[in-house]
Parts: sequence; C-alpha cells; structure tokens
Amino acid sequence: MRGLVIRNTGSWYVVRTDDGQLVDSKIKGSFRLKGIRSTNPVAVGDYVQITCNAEGTAFITEIEERKNYIIRKASNLSKQSHIIAANVDQVLLLITISHPETSTIFIDRFLASAEAYRIPVILTFNKTDCYTEEEKKYMSALMRLYEHIGYDCIACSALQETGMEKISNLLKGKTTLLSGNSGVGKSTLLNTLIPGLNARTAEISSAHDTGMHTTTFSEMFNLPESGCVIDTPGIKGFGTFDFKKEEVGHYFKEIFRESANCKYGDCTHTHEPGCAVRQAVEEGRVSQSRYASYLNMLEDPDETKYRQAY
Repeated sequence: MRGLVIRNTGSWYVVRTDDGQLVDSKIKGSFRLKGIRSTNPVAVGDYVQITCNAEGTAFITEIEERKNYIIRKASNLSKQSHIIAANVDQVLLLITISHPETSTIFIDRFLASAEAYRIPVILTFNKTDCYTEEEKKYMSALMRLYEHIGYDCIACSALQETGMEKISNLLKGKTTLLSGNSGVGKSTLLNTLIPGLNARTAEISSAHDTGMHTTTFSEMFNLPESGCVIDTPGIKGFGTFDFKKEEVGHYFKEIFRESANCKYGDCTHTHEPGCAVRQAVEEGRVSQSRYASYLNMLEDPDETKYRQAY
C-alpha cells in the first residue's frame, strides 16, 4: 500500500494512503539511504510503501526516490544528518530581527544548504508589529541585501495578520517547508494560514530573549485552498552537512558569480593573490556579513559541523 508521510513523532509515522486512510506506521528494519547516515531515515513528505503484519501493525518497507530533501547536521555532534523534510517545492524561512534575533550566520547557513539541494527559499521577516524604528531600518537593509542577491523577501506580522495575503498566494498549490529558529512565530503563522488549527504558541523567554519549543515533531497540514505546509520544530542552530570546503562558495550566489574572475581556479577566497571575491567584498559587491558567513562555514571542523545559533 502506497502513501505519504504526513507526521513524524520520532518512533511512529502517520501515513496518508492513496485512498485517504491515515495509518500509524513503524520502520521495518534499518534503512540506509544511499550511504546517508540519518537520525530519521523517513521524513515528512516521503512517499512510502507500507505493509501490515499478522497482528495488524503497519510497517514502512520502502521509501520512494525523493525529488529533493533538506538536511542539517544532527544536533548531538554525531556524524549523522537530520533530514528536515522531503519532496518540497520551497521553504518559508521565518526570521525575526529581535525577540529572538535571527543571526545572519544562521540565515546564510540555511540558504547555502537549500542552494545545495536546489530548493527555493522565501525569507519571511515576521513580527514587524513589535520592532523599534532602528530595528525596522535594519530589517529593511537586510531585505535589500537578500533581494539584491536574488532571494524573495516578505515582511509580515502573523499576529496582526499583515502581509499574510501575499504569503497565502505564494503557498497556493505548493508543498512548503516552514522553518526558522524557536520563537520566530511559526505556530502563530500557521494558525493564521489555517483557521481553526489552534497550533500551540508560547511566550518568548524574557531572561534570554529566546524561543520556547512548541512544536515537538514534524507534521504536514493542508492549506484551505490548495497546497500544504510542513511545520517543523524550531531550530536553535543550523549545521551544514557534507560540504566540501572547495564547494562552499558555490552555494553563495554572489560569491559564486564573482569567483569566475579569480586568478586561480581553486581559489578559497581567503588569502590568494588575484582573488576577485575579496576584491568584491572591499568594493561592496559582496556584503561583509555574507563573506563572514562564508568564512564561518569554511572554519567548520569536518567531524563537528554543528554550531549553535549566534
């Protein structure tokens, strides 16, 4: 029996079969996906085959080939990966300027991973209702920076429902991964997009200005008109996985463009003479923050690529 994984609680998976049944399923045996060592070999968005044993327990026996997936380093410092979601059309990455602050390093790490798997990202700046004038200026500057690079940016307030019509239109007919740090308002956004959902929300920790986990597992929700959203637990840090140092620059759009003019083909853009990327940083065509994120990823030790949010 074929179906789509719509919920992952860690040990059990809810599979919606092609005829509309919801079946609680477990993994049969140990899955190894083309050499990927993963903490969760089955992810929300996967199409799978399930069979039932004599006792009536359903087991996932096969995972169909994925169109794509987005992956990060497992947070336990192991050599394993964590697959966030599979078979997505785009990502809505929620960002907040404060309460809590989303760092540019986190944004750039996420974007680099999405570039590696050719998944478009819409940068969604939430909580515009609670920013100071200075914070609004900083948000506008960030939006200009990423739009200039080639990313779609939206400003919204899920709480006050401003900017939501544009978001709804972008989600129609697509499978969208909803991601971001804990506390950026993913559950509030979902409640606005899907009336009656009542996803649990929580206050920001006043002591540390950080978010509290309200989503503990990944789940797919159908949108009222068409399309669906995959909600995921908040990410405190984003560790890139299986990036070779010489490839990192390929996943920064503007660095990759500028690198075509480097004197050496294997330029790391750190110290080499005739480096067009460093010249572009000096001349303002590549931003200091993006170059800092690039260097930060180069510094990742091979064995422990996970970093906490900055």
